[in-house]
Amino acid sequence: MNRASDLLEICIEQRLTVATAESCTGGSLAAALTALPGASAMFQWGAVTYANAAKREMLGVSQMTLIAHGAVSEEVAQEMAAGARERSGADLAVAITGIAGPGGSDHKPEGRVCFGLADARGVRTETVEFGALGRDAVRAAARDHALELLLAAAQP
Repeated sequence: MNRASDLLEICIEQRLTVATAESCTGGSLAAALTALPGASAMFQWGAVTYANAAKREMLGVSQMTLIAHGAVSEEVAQEMAAGARERSGADLAVAITGIAGPGGSDHKPEGRVCFGLADARGVRTETVEFGALGRDAVRAAARDHALELLLAAAQP
């Protein structure tokens, strides 16, 4: 069984719903979740907020947070996840923002991805340095990591 199927099964058992807020993954997590038959029992909605304006308008990310920390930051991931959960009404919301590449900088290197996970307990964030694996590999690794975060949060 794949991890998305595992999540669907747990969410159905626990009566949990999920929302996603994606930037660098471009909706690939939402696509993986909705590819499953029966996904409507779990999946509320997904937002692809690639531009900062979309993060502000769709998820309520503060302009001041974007200025102070940049789009690739745990602070922005936190606000993305909180906004997705609040606006969707989902039990769990995950946010992904990062630098898939090519490129990056000394301060924010290629392969850095920040995650936010919002649930009834609040919002938790983390940063993962996947490294310069190439754009497709970083995006896939970020999608898979976000799925693992959702699975951990959905466990009874």
